[in-house]
Amino acid sequence: MCELGEWPDMNQEAIYHEAFGAYAFPLGGHRLKIRLRAKKGDLQSVAAVHEDRHPHRPGADLGIVPMEKVGSTMLHDIFEAVLHSKTRRVKYWFHLSDGTHSAWYGERGFAESRMMCPPFHYAYITEKDLFDVPDWIDDGIVYQIFPERFANGDPSNDPEDVQPWGGEPEGYNFFGGDLAGITKKLDYLSDLGINVIYMTPVFLSPSNHKYNTTDYYQIDPQFGTLEDLKELVRQAHALGIRVIMDAVFNHCGSDFFAFQDVIANGKKSPYWDWFFIEDEPVTMKPLPNYETFASYVYTMPKLNTAHPDVKAYLLDVARYWIEEADIDGWRLDVSNEVDAVFWREFRQVVKKAKPEALIIGEVWHHSGPWLQGDQYDSVMNYWFKEAMEDFFAKQTIGVEAFHALLVQTQTSYKDQANRGMFNLIDSHDTARFLTACQEKEERFKLAVLFQLAYPGMPMIYYGDEIGMKGATDPLCRGTFVWEEEGQNADILSWYKTCIRLRRTIPALRTGNYRLWYMNAPGNVYAIVRGTDSAQPAGVLLNNSALRQKLSIPVAWMEREELTDRLTGRTYPITDGQLHLEVEPYQGFVFV
Repeated sequence: MCELGEWPDMNQEAIYHEAFGAYAFPLGGHRLKIRLRAKKGDLQSVAAVHEDRHPHRPGADLGIVPMEKVGSTMLHDIFEAVLHSKTRRVKYWFHLSDGTHSAWYGERGFAESRMMCPPFHYAYITEKDLFDVPDWIDDGIVYQIFPERFANGDPSNDPEDVQPWGGEPEGYNFFGGDLAGITKKLDYLSDLGINVIYMTPVFLSPSNHKYNTTDYYQIDPQFGTLEDLKELVRQAHALGIRVIMDAVFNHCGSDFFAFQDVIANGKKSPYWDWFFIEDEPVTMKPLPNYETFASYVYTMPKLNTAHPDVKAYLLDVARYWIEEADIDGWRLDVSNEVDAVFWREFRQVVKKAKPEALIIGEVWHHSGPWLQGDQYDSVMNYWFKEAMEDFFAKQTIGVEAFHALLVQTQTSYKDQANRGMFNLIDSHDTARFLTACQEKEERFKLAVLFQLAYPGMPMIYYGDEIGMKGATDPLCRGTFVWEEEGQNADILSWYKTCIRLRRTIPALRTGNYRLWYMNAPGNVYAIVRGTDSAQPAGVLLNNSALRQKLSIPVAWMEREELTDRLTGRTYPITDGQLHLEVEPYQGFVFV
């Protein structure tokens, strides 16, 4: 085995690979993607050497694949390669070089020769275990709606204490938004260019947010009826728009029938074990003696999803709304606090009911355990949101840290999960992004351009496209401004342009993602989408208040000129470089 002293310039402790998870995963029946991590700047080249795990003649069909350095975090370089296997049985080694020294790396460490180095094994690529996600997600542009605040389409179902539309949003007030309102505005959404609606909960509940569910089988009368939901889905589907609903299965509301029975009957209730209660009597105030959502939210008792009756009830809810209303998937609230066994069964039920249904978890931190292909399709990408806020809105990090955060996010997950990420910049749980930008529209618009050009599914929070503002909950939950004089027409036009470019440039939807150019002093950042396609696209951003002259290598495009699709202006390529002047906070989309 190699000793550290034999290769003084390589940090052997930083070399890492494991033959599962985000480091080794099938892309299909005969293709295996592998990743290797190394200390930043240590390795000049890496090659993957592979063969069948049971070769007839060892070495006869040895494959050698150069690995691409796809990016760097603040500490590590990440290398990738795709191995093709006829037999689906793969063993492989890594050959590492710093330009002067070389070594082999396998599952037991380092060696001077391949024959002395035990390989990594991916025993068999089984079809049943492939991580399959819906094909339509590559084209998905998501629009999140908080139904109570989007549009009032049927005043007859307004609550008694409804307030005038446009009033100050508070934690407990109502403005009359409903399902009919969403249905009446579908043409607006179609014209905007979105094709997926994600609605926060619509089931019976005493709150305006509906996250404390009273009845999982009943549409809240303030929002309408079952037929109103069916009509919304029917009309949305006719326009090519899918509808995702919110599953709140971590907890229910305190008015939920099972919890009310527990309050009335204590341990004699057949539903006592549906919850996590310390002892009887059940105490709600001043502090609940049972587990809840977050900390002591007595109106939201936590459900015991490991209980077979709770599991059966909630799985039937998941199936019922797909079959009854033809919805297209579920977003899972507080999903990281629900047991994995439940989510594995949930996936089986949902995919059986509608194979193309989408399952998106709410996880604000590293989501790898839930994204192995047996639970969610993907998650709400809060890592992306936080990086976007720090770089564009607050400008607390520079371009190098921003890129490092994106590389860390991309390489922490399997490709399938990255395709389905809900790439948000704000939501009903955060301050609106324009407010986070201190209402500096130039920063906001630059962030929107990048969001619409980045891999995954861009998620637009209702009203962002017309310049709505608001600090965190409840101020981020204001009523939609439907009067044109109250809308920011420039921002709305910008959204439509960015969405149109994503929908008309294939590389912005399905192409891979690579760094093109980075200028740390000038805070200029550029990526390429689709270097693996016939027509890649380059996205360049000047996230600074400086006017800058740039000369940028264009190795990814064999052309004499590039056209910026935002302005229609054409720029010549001279000696392999693109020369241009960029204005403060200017963005480009080159093809």
